[in-house]
Amino acid sequence: MSRPDIRQWQPETATEAGPELAALMARVARGDHRAFELVYGELAGPVYGVVRQVLRDPAQSEEVAQEVLLEVWRTASRFDPARGSAAAWALTIAHRRAVDRVRSESAGSRREQKAATEMVPDDDVAEVVAATLDHQRVRRCLGGLTELQRESIKLAYYGGYTYPQVAHLLGVALGTVKTRIRDGLIRMRDCMEVTW
Repeated sequence: MSRPDIRQWQPETATEAGPELAALMARVARGDHRAFELVYGELAGPVYGVVRQVLRDPAQSEEVAQEVLLEVWRTASRFDPARGSAAAWALTIAHRRAVDRVRSESAGSRREQKAATEMVPDDDVAEVVAATLDHQRVRRCLGGLTELQRESIKLAYYGGYTYPQVAHLLGVALGTVKTRIRDGLIRMRDCMEVTW
């Protein structure tokens, strides 16, 4: 079937086929190809015009208009002349499809933007993995210390306390704290070298 160029339609060239178009739609519903050619000829321009007003992009408008006309062919049996004209029915489908396309494009664009912002560069991933592994090693090595060594090191290095403050908090001599921390760090170093 030869199809008119749907992009050439202008509103002033539209004709109201009224009952004739409704009769053609009934034939299309029964699978009459010739009737669909005539319906296509009547509706292609107006459908494209409605879609183009929503989408603006000529290529997308043409694609959606073709989808609408295909839907008219497939769903012609749903057309009810008691509820309105065949042209209004087809143009309603066209407007709905065009709005759906805009929403779909907008949602796709939002998903792409969200995915782009959530993507972590490879360097950052490597840093996160290395830091996690280091953290696990440190925790494992801290677990191998005596309770007094672990407590002294945590207060000094994680709590930010000075050696005299650690001594005061633990209620022991400053020299004892220094020895515990030194011995604990030596054990930590040995443990970390083994786990590398």
